[in-house]
Amino acid sequence: MSLLVLTAADCNKIISSFEPNDLVTLMEDVFTSYSRSQTHSRIHSNPPSKSVAPPRTKIQTENYTALFMPARLEPYGTSIKVVSVLTDASLARGLSATTLVLDEQTGAVRGVVNATRLTPLRNAAGSLLSSRLVGPKHPTSIVAFGAGMQIESNLDLHLRSYPSIKTCTIINRTKNARLDNLCVFLSATFPGVSIAGIGRGKDNQAEGAVEAAVRSASIVICATSATQALFPSAWVHAGTHVILIGSYTPAMREVDRELIRRACPKEKRTNSATAYRKGAPILLVDSIKACAEEAGELIDAQLSPDDMVEIGEMIATSHAGENVEDDKQVNDSDFAGPITIFKSVGIAAQDVAIASAVFTKAQKLSESVGTKIDQYDSL
Repeated sequence: MSLLVLTAADCNKIISSFEPNDLVTLMEDVFTSYSRSQTHSRIHSNPPSKSVAPPRTKIQTENYTALFMPARLEPYGTSIKVVSVLTDASLARGLSATTLVLDEQTGAVRGVVNATRLTPLRNAAGSLLSSRLVGPKHPTSIVAFGAGMQIESNLDLHLRSYPSIKTCTIINRTKNARLDNLCVFLSATFPGVSIAGIGRGKDNQAEGAVEAAVRSASIVICATSATQALFPSAWVHAGTHVILIGSYTPAMREVDRELIRRACPKEKRTNSATAYRKGAPILLVDSIKACAEEAGELIDAQLSPDDMVEIGEMIATSHAGENVEDDKQVNDSDFAGPITIFKSVGIAAQDVAIASAVFTKAQKLSESVGTKIDQYDSL
């Protein structure tokens, strides 16, 4: 059997041809299948094989933390992603990540895919999906905390999908080359959008600009390794959609407990997805189980699983035509009112789907992309 190796450059060539709608549809399949499998496993002792995602395995070393994330998602197949998180994040831009794609018939490795940009892309696609499901219909301003690949992918997809967005503010811990380069890239790509970068540092004037940006934001995206809230709940006005994709441990948190609780309905509902109406508060998560164990913001707010709605459940409800009425009680001038939040710690099934999509397209392109190693298994 041959082995196809896709470098970071190969993957960039392929993903540049993906449209936002294609990526959103891919994530719809992932989250719907995942939520169905979780529902099945709660009812039956043996969960179906359509979506299987064991807990990630972690190995800690002096210089990095290695994460191993196996998963299977039909019809996309089986894969395992390996990610290394450096102890000193300043030593590299983004995470070192590789996905091994297995052959469906033999289980042998048939592809080695550089996932450095695939992880931010699949996260951004999930974020965009959440915006379409529960976010403002015509956002005008977007604010991002962080300046890495996660933010670059999220802003790229959101700005491509929402022509209504006219201002984009990127807030980083410091004013550095990475922030400047991201602003230059987005300004060139989206000339109709006003792009601004703010380095917080210890500048009080900069902090005032951060507050003004958050207060006027339609969508706020956070992708940092923060352990304290990046801004207070009071800065976020009603109707804002907040996307949290940075924290993935109980010690990490990007927003305060007050903001999280504002997204939780005051009255408990048996089926939050079915009861939800556009403009009402809702806390969407990629996985209730994973977020309850790993999402520092939700743990700090002392939430129960009943406070969360899986995005896969929301997709199924939306497709069934049940989310058709707006909540007429929403008052956009009252910032103490309802907001929506999407919290994601990432599920391995996303990695299967995005790696499979890239690998399949590479195979169709034949000799023009990737390195093929013939008779890889031959002795």
